[in-house]
Parts: sequence; C-alpha cells; structure tokens
Amino acid sequence: MPERAAILDAGDPLAPYRDRFEVPQGVIYLDGNSLGCLPRATPARVEDVVRGEWGRDLIRSWNSAGWIDLPRRVGSIIAPLIGAQPHEVTACDTTSVNLFKLIAAALALRPGRKVVLSEPGNFPSDLYMIAGLERQGLATRRLAARDHLKDALDADVALLLLTHTHYKTGALFDMAALTRAAHEAGALMLWDLSHSVGALPVDLNGCEADFAVGCGYKYLNGGPGAPAFAFVADRHLAEVEQPLTGWMGHASPFAFSDDYAAAPGIEKLLCGTPGIIGLAALEVGVELIAEIGVEALYAKSQKLSEFFRQCLVEAGVDLELVSPSDPARRGSQLSFRHRHAYAICQALIARGVIGDFRDPDILRFGFAPAYLSFADMADAARHLAEVLESGEYEREEFQERAAVT
Repeated sequence: MPERAAILDAGDPLAPYRDRFEVPQGVIYLDGNSLGCLPRATPARVEDVVRGEWGRDLIRSWNSAGWIDLPRRVGSIIAPLIGAQPHEVTACDTTSVNLFKLIAAALALRPGRKVVLSEPGNFPSDLYMIAGLERQGLATRRLAARDHLKDALDADVALLLLTHTHYKTGALFDMAALTRAAHEAGALMLWDLSHSVGALPVDLNGCEADFAVGCGYKYLNGGPGAPAFAFVADRHLAEVEQPLTGWMGHASPFAFSDDYAAAPGIEKLLCGTPGIIGLAALEVGVELIAEIGVEALYAKSQKLSEFFRQCLVEAGVDLELVSPSDPARRGSQLSFRHRHAYAICQALIARGVIGDFRDPDILRFGFAPAYLSFADMADAARHLAEVLESGEYEREEFQERAAVT
C-alpha cells in the first residue's frame, strides 16, 4: 500500500494545505475529532491581538480592531459552510450554552408543548441540557431509537434535537427527511453540527432547519475550548427569545438600561462579553477551512477513509466496523469495536498514531483531510496491525485508564 499511497498523495489537490498546519513530526493525527491541528497562522494572529490590540491599543481595540464585531464576523464566515445566510449565524459561548438557549427558545415558540425529542446515545451534553430544563419544569425529555424517531413525533413534541454526525459511530442522519418530519408534526428542528461543520456539506436552509449549534475546536481548528456558534433561521429571528438575557444581546448594550430589550437580529443570541482571543484564533481556522472548501474536504475524507479500510484488509486486520460501511452515510470518521479498545488506543498513541477511545469499547479514527495524507493511512494501518498481532496492547502501562484520551 505505500506505493499506492504515494501515487494518491502525488495527485492530491489538497496536499499543499498540510504545510498550513502544525503537524508534529512523527505523529499521525487521527483524532476523531476532539481537537483539530493548529493552523500555522494562528500564533501570529493571537500574538497580534495580545501584544498589539490589547497591549498597545487597549480599550480602543473594541472599535479600532473591530472586536465588537467579531462574533458576527466569524459567524458570517461559518455560515456558507453550513448552508446559512451570514446574518443567521453568530460565534459565541460554548455548544452546551447555545443548546440551552435554543432549546428554551424553541419551547417558547411552541406554547402548550413541552416534549424535547432526541435519541439515546446522543452526545451527553445535548441530553443534559434537556434534563436541565426539565428540572425547571420547562421541558419533558423523550428518547426514541433513531429508527423510531418519526413515530415518536406527536402533538406534544415542541422540538426534535439531533446530532447530524453521531460522535461515536459517525452515522449520519438524513437532515432533510427528519426536519420535514418534525415540521409535519408541528415541531421545530435543532441540529448539533459539532462533528459535521468543516468536514462535510451541510445545507440548513436547503432543508429548512430552524436552529443549529456547533463547536469551533474540531474541524474548524479554532483551538481547545474555542467559541461555538449558533444558527437561527431568518424566519424566526424576529420572534425568537433566548433565556440568557445578557448585556451583549441587548438592542443597545451601551445604553446601560435597567430593562432588557433584545437585539432585533442574531445578536440577541449573545450573552456576556465575547472572548476576543478565542474568537480571533477561531477566525483563522474558519477562514482556512473556507478557503479549502467543504466539498473538496469531504471528497478527500471519503477517499482517505476508504483507503484506510483497504489498508486494514491488506494488513489482515479484522475489526468490527460500527460506522456505516457506505462512506456517504457517515461523517469523516471510522469507528471499530474491540473489547480492548482503550488499551489498543494507548498502544497506538505510544507509537505516535493518535486516535481516540469512546467508552466502553469503541476505537475511533477521524480523518481531517486538510492535513492528513494517504501515506498516513498506510502507516497507521500498519501500526494497528502490528499492535494487534503482537499483543502489544496487553502491556500493563496501556491498561490504566486516563481521564482524557
């Protein structure tokens, strides 16, 4: 496979972009995807914000450097990546906080309905935010297996909340079909795009989604704890209300009024003062992904994942695939089941192949096509084959669980 990998890399139009990222020597980064690699332009941008805008210009930078506009500006760059209009997206807070805002907003738009429908095994924070509103008496959580979600939509459901790409298996939902089903039942639709944005095409307005959230630290390469984003469809902007009525969401934040009046547009999704350093770092990553183009990234990610599978077959690796076998039905990842998945993951990390483990038995490999090569796929498959064949993962140091992998 190394020869085939060399041919594929030679013909890869995205290969030059690898040099736009910091990829440590000797590391094959198949994290799937909990943290994207550092864009090379980010440190200089952050230093300029810290030393120049903050250090030199101080408070004046809210105007002179455009800090006050950063949430909207970054949101407008994200918008085309998710099939939205620039005025429908803002970058702010965290995915969890934005989920809370938009779940509450959806419930307020559907008086008389309290049920928020999701699936068991959705990303925990999505389910926890529903539970938080449930404890306040504002919501009722209902879970249904993905094959039975349409059947669970009834006159009590205010909101259907789903993650487009499942974080553990990579399985994709049919966004258009489920959004349509929610609307036919009189419910609203909220999509979590955390494992989709920047990795595969998304068309929120094309499928008439109502709301969406997503994070900035995965495929958007915004850095650890990067700001998230929130989408509200244009048709809801005038009437939607969110519960975290902080001063930055006010129609006139610098009037310092005692009474709250929401901003008329997407700015009403803001809450407190935005984190400028994080937003500046995120802007670099988002601009780079937008420059490459989601369609090109998605096409390469499919080729990478299929080539990785071919390499595993040639190396004699027989693992249970839990991701859909059809690349069109999964995100930019492959997940396998093995009872020693954690130890295998640790053994690979010791070799410089950084995948990740998801409890209880999932070995997950992510494919970030902006900086991965086909040679990486061949080498990673070889390392995995050697770890399994040698029983290397049985060593004691690979058995002890760490808090983060």
